[in-house]
Amino acid sequence: MDFALTPEQQQIRDTFARFVDAEVVPQAAALDAAHEYPHALVRRLGELGFYAMRYPEASGGLGLDLSTFCLALSELARGSMSLAGCAAMQALMGTKFLERLGSADIRARLFRPALEGAKIGAICMTEPDAGSDLDSIATSARKVDGGYLLDGRKTWVTAAPVADFFTVFARAGDERKLTIFLVERGFAGVAVGRAIEKMGVWALPTSELAFDGCFVPDSHRLSRAEGDGEEHLRATLAEIRIITGAMAVGVARAALDEAIRYAGERRQFGKPINRFQAIQTRLADMATDLEAATQLVSYAAWRHDSGVSHHREAAMAKLFASEAAARICDGAARVLASYGYAMEFPVQRYLRDVRFTLIGGGTSEILRLVIAKEMTR
Repeated sequence: MDFALTPEQQQIRDTFARFVDAEVVPQAAALDAAHEYPHALVRRLGELGFYAMRYPEASGGLGLDLSTFCLALSELARGSMSLAGCAAMQALMGTKFLERLGSADIRARLFRPALEGAKIGAICMTEPDAGSDLDSIATSARKVDGGYLLDGRKTWVTAAPVADFFTVFARAGDERKLTIFLVERGFAGVAVGRAIEKMGVWALPTSELAFDGCFVPDSHRLSRAEGDGEEHLRATLAEIRIITGAMAVGVARAALDEAIRYAGERRQFGKPINRFQAIQTRLADMATDLEAATQLVSYAAWRHDSGVSHHREAAMAKLFASEAAARICDGAARVLASYGYAMEFPVQRYLRDVRFTLIGGGTSEILRLVIAKEMTR
């Protein structure tokens, strides 16, 4: 919804667009090839205030709305989905529960430095037998004197090898409901396990994490009461889905831009291929998909910022934006033909990375069920 941007939003989007063009795009391919967490760029985003955008000024944040945050995040995804994934995790899931539920000590030692990019946070929900089905989470937290003992195994933990702290969902109490705990890297009984090799977002390391009698002091139980974890998680799900949609829009825009550039330069049968109707109609479909995705994400973010019901719109935005982005990246690869398959061109990276947005925040199948339920309430 560019026509509705405030001067402040325009300035922030332009700031991050310049940052991406100057510092991210030139090294995006090298970052991926290194398969390493982009520490320097993560710190730069802290300097730019990215992680503080969504938090209130009283917590050390900038007090900006989700719409503004999505504009900046979409620019990051345009440059590197790996960096956007690192940034989104740090800005939301890696720090959200510390800001909302952490003690003054936790906020001072971990949350504030995390806003600067000096500390890295990760979240641990998914397990080998528990993904979309939260009821299948088996990691346990047994109450002992002064704290809890955590036992279990998490998987698909983003940034696990480099994280300084982990927000962990485990079952505690008589009813064995989900409770949120904070585990610091130095705690005994926590170990980073097998690295998960992925087809995309190579600069965003993902690993398993094991808890073997890991003692967590009472001060690190983030839940205000045992069993309230799912309530806090569901309150954040819509936000997760909207920002995932924003990342999808970013990578889709990069793919469309590359397809347009290439189609204007590549000549066949004596003229640029963008003069052929088959290419024109493909580009038109891609552009229409991108515009629709952009507006759906913007609308969902606007509803969130306006304080009105937005769970259905968040699910719609994430569903459509991620699926549309996958179509756009595939379309770009088809426009480039053999060069869309070549590692020297960025389209192959977009095509691999876009699948990250099809998974995060809920699969398309789950989102369709969410939308249907919201429609039939």
